[in-house]
Amino acid sequence: MGKKSEYSDIKEGERVETVLSNTTSFNGVLKFSSSLKIEGNYKGTIASGGHLIVGENAKVRANIKAQSIIIAGEVKGDVEASERLEMLPTGKLYGNIKTKKLKMADGVIFEGKCEMLRHVPGEKTPVPSSAEDTYFESGSEGDKLAKPS
Repeated sequence: MGKKSEYSDIKEGERVETVLSNTTSFNGVLKFSSSLKIEGNYKGTIASGGHLIVGENAKVRANIKAQSIIIAGEVKGDVEASERLEMLPTGKLYGNIKTKKLKMADGVIFEGKCEMLRHVPGEKTPVPSSAEDTYFESGSEGDKLAKPS
């Protein structure tokens, strides 16, 4: 028997194709169509029709839109998963959730609102064509996600 993956719910077609390692720090707008795992620090906006994994030691400050998202690290920002969102025991999410399917393990930290999206039979998942500009402001309360005035 092989070793069980830490992301055992990832389907065959969701193989991770790109990794931003724990030594990587990235700011900006990130778009991808297949799969990405973030292990380091990221600040900006993520828009994808694919699959995103936020690794256990990752710190992400972003609004995220993707088909499926697995959070094992820390995310500050709103998260929209058109298919499913899974939070592993080490996951922390400070922001709102929109998704069709949600799975949260014991020990998860979640501060925000959750909206469950309806599944319409025959409906195809839209692929985001562009991401909204987003920036972060630092204040006495820590990093806050903000939109330009």
